[in-house]
Amino acid sequence: MSAKVRIVEDDRVTLRLVERLLQSRGYQVVGTPTAEGAVEHLEQAEFDLLILDVGLPGIDGITFCRELRSKWFLPVIMLTARSGSREKVEGLEVGADDYLTKPFESDELLARVRAQLRRARDYGAQPSRPDRIDLGDVVLDFTERDAVVRGRRAGLTRREFEVLAYLARDPGRPMPREQVFESVWGFAEEFNTNSLDVIIHRIRKKIEEDASRPRYLLTVRGFGYRLSGSAADASTA
Repeated sequence: MSAKVRIVEDDRVTLRLVERLLQSRGYQVVGTPTAEGAVEHLEQAEFDLLILDVGLPGIDGITFCRELRSKWFLPVIMLTARSGSREKVEGLEVGADDYLTKPFESDELLARVRAQLRRARDYGAQPSRPDRIDLGDVVLDFTERDAVVRGRRAGLTRREFEVLAYLARDPGRPMPREQVFESVWGFAEEFNTNSLDVIIHRIRKKIEEDASRPRYLLTVRGFGYRLSGSAADASTA
């Protein structure tokens, strides 16, 4: 069965172009110009991917993405006419999985759509994935795709959870920054240290007692990160 894609874009020319492009590749596509209309469709049917414009009338894309992450776990590609890094960081902070600046090439959008759908399928198909990984006060819950910190849910976004899940494949082993980025972001793009730093900072705020002195998500200086369940390892952070 072909993937179902939801598009939220208030520019009707762009909306129609993206709809036709994806339909020509066999995707099932539903488009709407407002976030309010998208909520209704998301509550009535399951979708595999959301393409979301930032500059929407009414509820803007940033606000909608933040609210969406409290209810749904589906890949989100944000579209924007803004090229500044601040806007991109803001989108990633609220849970977007990818970010594409207008105008964009059709092939690039298609490649990113395929990459996000592939990542979602690969995650669901992992046969040896555990239900939980216990790191002490922090427990990774793969069923709920969240962390439980001292008995309370952390409220991780999809991207935040996937960074932790990737590091949890081999707890204690340092992972290169570039490898974490490429494996989790799931598309061929030049390594963006700012995007990864934002996610790491947000994870630490949610799982660490003191984000400035982490016990679990540790920095290996000049190399990358590692996940540890031992407080004794915190001296390397």
